[in-house]
Amino acid sequence: MTLYVFLEGVIAFLLVAGGAFAFIGSLGMAHLRDFYMRLHGPTKATTLGIGCMLVASMLYFWVIDGKPDIQEMLITLFLFITAPVSAHLLAKTGLHLQLRHEDKTRGNPPELRDEEIGEKPVPHPDRGHG
Repeated sequence: MTLYVFLEGVIAFLLVAGGAFAFIGSLGMAHLRDFYMRLHGPTKATTLGIGCMLVASMLYFWVIDGKPDIQEMLITLFLFITAPVSAHLLAKTGLHLQLRHEDKTRGNPPELRDEEIGEKPVPHPDRGHG
């Protein structure tokens, strides 16, 4: 009986933490100033929030049914694999399209060096640099 009360507390904590992270990620996406800042909301905080909710659901049904649910494990695994990859691709696309960024954003990524800015920001590997 005490184990079930403890597990209910863990599940409740994961659900509340997941909801808080998802809400903070959504607020970040709505209120941050440029594309690069907005990219952090859904890719970091919201992914962690949805991950917490999926783990809580998986734990709940494991306690109720007595066996782990493979589908929720796979969803969680694919979520944590694909979210960073899609965020990286979105950021690279933003750099290649030379999207505006806030002056407060620091850094000088190699894609924006002066010798590479032209019609194509990054030279094609098969054609060389010239």
